Parts: sequence; structure tokens; C-alpha cells
Amino acid sequence: MTTTSSRSGRDAGPALGLAEVAELSARVAANIQRVIVGKPDVVRVALVTLLAEGHLLVEDVPGVGKTSLAKALARSIDCSVSRVQFTPDLLPGDITGMSIYNRQTTEFEFRPGPVFANIVIADEINRASPKTQSALLECMAENQVTVDGATYALASPFMVLATQNPIEMDGTYPLPEAQRDRFTARVSVGYPDPSAELAMVDEHATVDPLDSLGPVTDARRLHAVIEAVRHVRLGPEVRQYCVDLVGITRRLPEVRLGASPRATLQLVRAAKAQAALAGRGFVVPDDVQAVAVPVLAHRLLLTPDAQASRRSAVDLVRGLLGRHPVPSRSGG
Repeated sequence: MTTTSSRSGRDAGPALGLAEVAELSARVAANIQRVIVGKPDVVRVALVTLLAEGHLLVEDVPGVGKTSLAKALARSIDCSVSRVQFTPDLLPGDITGMSIYNRQTTEFEFRPGPVFANIVIADEINRASPKTQSALLECMAENQVTVDGATYALASPFMVLATQNPIEMDGTYPLPEAQRDRFTARVSVGYPDPSAELAMVDEHATVDPLDSLGPVTDARRLHAVIEAVRHVRLGPEVRQYCVDLVGITRRLPEVRLGASPRATLQLVRAAKAQAALAGRGFVVPDDVQAVAVPVLAHRLLLTPDAQASRRSAVDLVRGLLGRHPVPSRSGG
């Protein structure tokens, strides 16, 4: 089941200063928080992932707003958006598109699938079979689709926003490690605190805020924001800090598979985006620490002993941040 809304932009807009990037990001965040109440850190991670040209996995129990977060982010940007409801009978061609025989021309014509959009919402991604899940691997890693030997470029910017329920396991297919590694960050929405839940009841009980949510920017301006993030400076000390953090995850006794070199690249890009949100043109260690848990934790596979002792990958990354020395110079 797929739905698509149009209007995309490929051309970058005028160059933006970092103050403008921070201001525009704040407006997008405020727009999303009209729907996702009391979760500023979750919204921040979603924005960081967007500006880092990455993909976001929203993993949590039912009813906490996973799909609402994805929809709110998509609606805050006036660009092409598609939504795919993942089901066990979904086929790879239902996502990427397929070649259809045209009787009039006696030739096969490629019909693009919902992945040809700026933002693709993959709802309940773990309900589809591994074969269908794998249709997103090339899309997420290379921003392209190969069908019947022909390669087609995807929209730019391109982001996959996937949701999944980690509790309900009947009829689901856990994401393989290669798929999880394609996601720049993973975030859990969590339950709201009592005051936020009370505000949600007051404001959302009769009217769905998504119905009135409009865009605050477009794909063309988003291009300019992403371009500005790419030019955020990363000093040698902070660069080494990122490499060291990822490297240590491969040597932790509680971990049987540490973070990949792709994780290092994603950590650097996310730290640059975090710095840009603050209006800074250089990355400091605090930026790395602010994004380390959502970027690294979902990539770690724990040993059976660590799982039995109820250790979590999030706890391991947080402990690592607390133990590893922080570089004294910002690199700016």
C-alpha cells in the first residue's frame, strides 16, 4: 500500500549562512513539535539525520507517535513524499518500481515505485520479508535503483524514515545487520511525561494536528541547508575522537560485532549537522557526544552473556562516552 504527494526540487537554493541554517532548523523543529509534544531530543535527532543526508529508524512500542513523527517531518518540507505500509505480501518491485510491457510500443517501460521521492516513509518496515527489505539497500546506500540492468537516480535530497515495533514479534522479520547499518540513526520516541500527555489530550483529542500542519521550507532550500552542513569544519582532534570511539566498540567484551567504518562516516556527518543546528561552523566534542548514542547503539550486536545480564547497547555507548578522554581542543 503506497501513497505519494508531489512537488520536489533538485536545484540547490542560494548559499546559506550557519545562522540561517540554525534559524530554519528551529522553525522546522517547532513545526514538528506541534505534533510530537514534549520530545525535543527526538525531534533534534530527526533533524540531524535529515541534515546529515542520512536515514532514520524510529523504533518503539505502539501508540507513541512513530508514524506521526515521520509524517510531521515530511509535511514540514514542501517536497515529494511517499508512504509505504510494509506487509508480508509486499514485493521488491512494489517499492523500487518495475518494467511493464507496453503493447502499443511493444517495449518494456519502467514504472517508478514510491522510493522515487524526497522522503520515503517505510511504515512497520519489519513486517515485510527480508527479500522486500533488501530492495532498500541500494537505495539507501547509493541513492539509486537498479531494475532489469538499468540504473535510475533517486530524488535529491533523499531520506528513508522507517518505523518498527520491537515488541510484537509475530509476523515480523527482524532487520538484518546490513539493513540496520544503512540507517544513520535510531531513535525511540518513548512515553510522554504526565504534563506533556495532559497537553496532548487537551490539544489533540478533537483535532489531529497533522491535518493543519503545513511546510515551513522546501526541497530547494533544504538543499542549501545540507550544502552548508557539508562545509562545517572538523578538526583533526575531533576527527580522531570519532575514529577512536567507533574503534573501541569493536573491542568491548560485551560486543560480538562492533560499529562499521560506515558508522564512523555517519558519526562525523551527524556531528557536523549537530554543530550546524547550534549555528557553529566547526564541530566540538560535545556535538559528537550528542549524536553518538543514536548513531552507534543500533549497530552493536551484544554477546549472549551481555544480553542475559540485561545490558543494552545504549548503556554501552553511554559508558564509553564517559570513560574515553575528550580532546582538549575543539578543532575549530
